[in-house]
Amino acid sequence: MSTIQDVARLAGVSPTTAKRALKEPDKLTPDTLARVQQAIAQLHYEPDQRAGSLRGGQSTTVGLIVASILEPFFAQFARTASHVLADAGYTLIISENEYSAQRELQELRRLYGLRVAGILLRPGYGQDSQEYLARLRSRGVAVTEYDYRPPHHDEPSVMLDNPGAVRQAVTHLHALGHRRIAALGTYHPVIHPEERSRAFPEVMNALGLTVPAEYQRVTLLTEDTAYALTNDLLDLPQPPTALIALTGTQASGAYRALRERGVRLPHDISLVAFDNYPWTSLVDPPITVLEQPVEAMAEQAAALMLAQLGHGTVTQRHVVLGARLIERGSTAPPARP
Repeated sequence: MSTIQDVARLAGVSPTTAKRALKEPDKLTPDTLARVQQAIAQLHYEPDQRAGSLRGGQSTTVGLIVASILEPFFAQFARTASHVLADAGYTLIISENEYSAQRELQELRRLYGLRVAGILLRPGYGQDSQEYLARLRSRGVAVTEYDYRPPHHDEPSVMLDNPGAVRQAVTHLHALGHRRIAALGTYHPVIHPEERSRAFPEVMNALGLTVPAEYQRVTLLTEDTAYALTNDLLDLPQPPTALIALTGTQASGAYRALRERGVRLPHDISLVAFDNYPWTSLVDPPITVLEQPVEAMAEQAAALMLAQLGHGTVTQRHVVLGARLIERGSTAPPARP
């Protein structure tokens, strides 16, 4: 990548004169300005906006770490957050931790190397990044967490009311007569420390139901693992009559397994999924979903970030938003309770 020094050498001027051609062209003679502009065009030189903002004492970039680029939730979150931040003069840099704190540590180091002003973080699972996160905070990097907040973290955050959403799903299925209900993921403090998986057995117990040991699997939030788990559950001597997919990507895996096996929704089994992705309303029957307010979550998270960067005031440190249950054709009373 060419530098301003390279431009100056090619144009036969000093670096100061080359910089002046960019910022104060009216102060150069037409001949000198033409030579610098020709050198810029020849070298395809582009000014380093990041360096300029740092010299001014304020970075204008914000990092966004998502858990999975494949998950549409994060794509929609990124688009909305980038619009809010752009209106305030900030550029978003996106990276992925794949739900892993170990991978997250690498991404945090990379973003700090780019001198971001703040980081919108969907934390990964594990402790590998905790010490470095604390170091970033001590260096003045603003951090806002979203979608998942690890225990004992007190960064400004935006979360879904996950226990409330799970309660809506289980209550809906229970009212239809389902008693054998399985969630596609069992809580584990390291591998799967999700509020949704942790709340599921508690909600079941509150309704006088239990989760059979054979329904419990510790798994990642991916399409392939949901596909495998759905097949395992269907192979049981007494399979569940209803499934709850904890993410939209999990729902894709579960739906694929059901279709391949010729299992009919909702005649043979009912399905409730998190995330109102477009495909869920296009299949036959359409899928009952818990719709997350993704745009509102992204707007709130971006606002919390901007407040930490001096654009406004943090009036509510931890924001919790509710899900909306949309009842469709994939849920019905069980054929065999």
